[in-house]
Amino acid sequence: MEIIQTVITFIYYLIVGYAAVTMIYNLIREKSWEKEILYIIVLIPFILRLLRLK
Repeated sequence: MEIIQTVITFIYYLIVGYAAVTMIYNLIREKSWEKEILYIIVLIPFILRLLRLK
């Protein structure tokens, strides 16, 4: 059972990491400062989750 939990946790962090990298890529490409701020606001929880902070 512990192995399944570890695999699920690993997959979860991969998905969160992929979403964060995608948002960072879009943030870099964005020209409008309003959308950049929105990307940063949305990105903060993903970064905190990757750092294992709540």
